[in-house]
Amino acid sequence: MERYAWKGRIKEGTKEEYIRRHKEIWPEMKAVLKEAGIANYSIWFTENELFGYYECAKGAAFAAEVQAKSPVVARWDAFMKDI
Repeated sequence: MERYAWKGRIKEGTKEEYIRRHKEIWPEMKAVLKEAGIANYSIWFTENELFGYYECAKGAAFAAEVQAKSPVVARWDAFMKDI
């Protein structure tokens, strides 16, 4: 099992909204992550910086490919773009 980590940043004052949206993650987004072999996904905050981690049962390259081809992920990215 490969592990994958990423860093990101959110806009000032949007942490609560970011958390709210992730508490209501779409069922179809969960399905894409499962299809990609992603498990144990966690995101931590340090002020406006994010640190994400997940495990990839089918490899990080496979997980990235599934996500890159998914229209659901594209919609999620657009949904999150304002924060």
